[in-house]
Amino acid sequence: MSESEVTREGIQHRRPGREALTGARSGGRRRRGGERPVVPDATFTSYYGKPIINGPVWNSPDIPGYFFTGGLAGASSAMALVADLSGRTGLAKVAKTGSAVGVFLSLLGLVHDLGRPGRFLNMLRVFKVTSPMSVGSWLLTAYGPAATVAAGSAVTGLLPRIGATATAGAALLGPGVSTYTAALVTDTAVPAWHDAYREMPFLFAASSAASAGGLGLLAGPSSEAGLPRRLGVTGALAEIAIGRFMEKRLGMVGEPYSQGKGGRYMKGGEKFLAAGAAAAAAGRRRPVLARIGGALMLVGSAMTRWGVFEAGMASADDPKYTVAPQRERLETRQPRDHRPAEGPRGEAQP
Repeated sequence: MSESEVTREGIQHRRPGREALTGARSGGRRRRGGERPVVPDATFTSYYGKPIINGPVWNSPDIPGYFFTGGLAGASSAMALVADLSGRTGLAKVAKTGSAVGVFLSLLGLVHDLGRPGRFLNMLRVFKVTSPMSVGSWLLTAYGPAATVAAGSAVTGLLPRIGATATAGAALLGPGVSTYTAALVTDTAVPAWHDAYREMPFLFAASSAASAGGLGLLAGPSSEAGLPRRLGVTGALAEIAIGRFMEKRLGMVGEPYSQGKGGRYMKGGEKFLAAGAAAAAAGRRRPVLARIGGALMLVGSAMTRWGVFEAGMASADDPKYTVAPQRERLETRQPRDHRPAEGPRGEAQP
C-alpha cells in the first residue's frame, strides 16, 4: 500500500469491517454533511439506574397529611387568640377545636409513618437546635397539650383562666408548628426541597393561613366571618404567588412542581385556592358562598402540601436534578482568567 492510497476519507478501495461508522449509534442526531457525532449526547444516568441520592423513606398520605394538619392547627391557634381578644366566641371555639383535632391527626400521621410510638419518644431524649426534626418534636410535644386544654375549656366552659392561658401558649407556639416542617424538608438533600429553602417557609405559612381561614368560614358563625375571610383570602393569594415565584426561581430544578404528579397537585391546588378566595369574597352577602369558599381553600391548601411532597420525591428519583445543578456550580467556581502564572523572572510557568 502506497501513501497515495491513504486519503482523508480513509484507505482507497478498502471498506471497514461490517461497514462500521465511527461514533455511530442508533437514533443519534446528524451533523452538517451527514456525519454522526463521535461523542454521544450527554444523559443523566447512574449506576444500575439507581438514584444518585438516597431519597426520603416517607410515605403518603402520612407525611403530606402531617404537613397539612400541623399547619392547620398552628394557624388556627393564632386565629383563636385573635378571636378571643375581639369577642368572637363562636369562631374561637371552632378554631380551638380545629387546632386540637389538627395536631392530633398530625401526630397520628407522623407516628404511623415512623412505625411505632417509641420512635417519636426517642426523639425527645435530646434537644438539638440545629435539627429541625428535634425542634419540631419538642414543639409538637409542648403545643399538643396546650391546644387540647384550650379546646377542652372552650367546649365545656370549665376552667376559663386555665383555658385562656393554654390558648395564649398555643398561639405563641402555633407559627412554629405551622412552618417548622418547611425547615424539615429543605434541610434534606432532595433538590426540589433543598433549593427552595428561601420560599418554602413562606409557602407553608401562607398555606396554613389559607387552611385556618377556610376552617373558620366553613364551620364558624356567619356573623363572625370577617376575620377568617381576611385570613383565608390573604393566605390563598399569597400561597399562589409564592408557589409560582418559587417554581420560576428554581428553573430546571423546579420542574417537578409543574410536571408529573406533583405538578398536578400544585396546579389543582392553585385552582381550588383561587376559586375559594373568589367565593369567600363574594360570601359577604351570601353566607353559603363563604362556606363553599372555605371548603375550597381547605382542599387547595391540602393539595399544595401533597404537591410539595410529590415534587420532592420525584426530584430525588431523577438523577438530572442532582447532576445538572452540581455542574453549574462547578462551572461558576472556575476562575475566569486561565493565563499561566509567571515565574520570578517573568517566564510563563506550565
